[in-house]
Amino acid sequence: MKTIRVTAAIICDNITHPTQIFATARGYGDFKGKWEFPGGKIEEGETPQEALVREIEEELDTEIMVGELITTVEYDYPTFHLSMDCFWAQVKEGELILKEAEAARWLTADTLYDVEWLPADLELIEKIKNTMS
Repeated sequence: MKTIRVTAAIICDNITHPTQIFATARGYGDFKGKWEFPGGKIEEGETPQEALVREIEEELDTEIMVGELITTVEYDYPTFHLSMDCFWAQVKEGELILKEAEAARWLTADTLYDVEWLPADLELIEKIKNTMS
């Protein structure tokens, strides 16, 4: 099975004491309308952090500060294996402007399950919830 390496930004209001995180609904593909964390494929020669800065600039027209690695999610979809490095991130400069997603929300620990997450992202939600204050 083919492995796809991606990186995801858990953009929060405060990287040291997160109380809200930013999630987006996919605007295309098989999982259109399902919720995920913004990010994308790691290109050859890029670190996951470099890829994340580039992807967020492309998807949200925003410069981010990348924080600590939360976890690497390994998930088998029917046609590929996903390896996703998930990092805390915070907006450094700019506004979050949706260029690819169809919707976005800021979620708190109490509202994390109010959206329908992509299967690979579900594994991450409990880890995030335990960190949010």
